[in-house]
Amino acid sequence: MGIDMKKMREKYAALKNRGGAGKSAFWRPQDGDQTIRLVPTADGDPFKEYWFHYNLGKNNGFLSPKRNFGEDDPLNDFVRSLYNENTEESIKMAKSLSARQRFFAPVIVRGEEEQGVRIWGFGKQVYETILGLVLNPEYGDITDVQSGIDLTINYGKPAGAQFPQTKLTPKRRSTPLFEDTTQIQTALDSVPDFSNVFERKTPAEVQAMLDEFLLGEGDAEGTSSETVKYNNNTTSEVDKAFQELM
Repeated sequence: MGIDMKKMREKYAALKNRGGAGKSAFWRPQDGDQTIRLVPTADGDPFKEYWFHYNLGKNNGFLSPKRNFGEDDPLNDFVRSLYNENTEESIKMAKSLSARQRFFAPVIVRGEEEQGVRIWGFGKQVYETILGLVLNPEYGDITDVQSGIDLTINYGKPAGAQFPQTKLTPKRRSTPLFEDTTQIQTALDSVPDFSNVFERKTPAEVQAMLDEFLLGEGDAEGTSSETVKYNNNTTSEVDKAFQELM
């Protein structure tokens, strides 16, 4: 059996999208208006849902073994124990360490088509808005490569708001993803493989991170929610960006 060149191209594109040549697989809207197009996926569901843990010391956000894969999750067990202690401080820490839901979809950004398909991460309210459009018969399949519609995103922090807000407006007219059918196929072939986008931690790796966190934040005699203090300054810039999606 010969080598599957299509799969090889997909693997190469995924590898490049994970950071090669300074290119990021992710896209985040800037302040103001931008136009995007949701790109369909082979499985018929362009919306991917994941649960992430944040704020575990200096570690970046990572996939929850329990919520995503049904695996043992030492951090999830620790969070439950904190809630069971039912003190003000333990509940505060439990909330900061609990897994949080995030949604992702592949998009083409208008005006930046040369950067290819990228992954847009958004929160529950935006997800509900998009699903409302998808289920609205007046719009049909908004991801259709020939008769779908672009979405205008207005992103920014209103006066007095703590976090930026995202407003979506569908275009009035349908348009093809690209005029050139070759470009359409290239885009479809380059949709990132979501199973390879986020690093998956084993329960043992999560336990090691939790142990390091507790040792660093606790005292020499041991740790408990009474002695462990949550240090918000350890949150990375990536995690801060994710938190804005809440």
